[in-house]
Amino acid sequence: MATTIQIDEETKELISTFGSKKDSYDDIVRRLYQMAVKEQLREFLLSSENTISLEEARKRHAERWQK
Repeated sequence: MATTIQIDEETKELISTFGSKKDSYDDIVRRLYQMAVKEQLREFLLSSENTISLEEARKRHAERWQK
């Protein structure tokens, strides 16, 4: 089922630059959405928040699993 959304003419022009003549606005918006999801995942995976260095991980491992 199709729906109508209101966007500024400038926004419409910006969105259209991401597609070709054969692409519908739905195609373009879906592609932009998929790119945004991938970017969010990439940022999450590459974030250094709540991480430790490999050296620290080895140190903790050695302390925990001493022979």
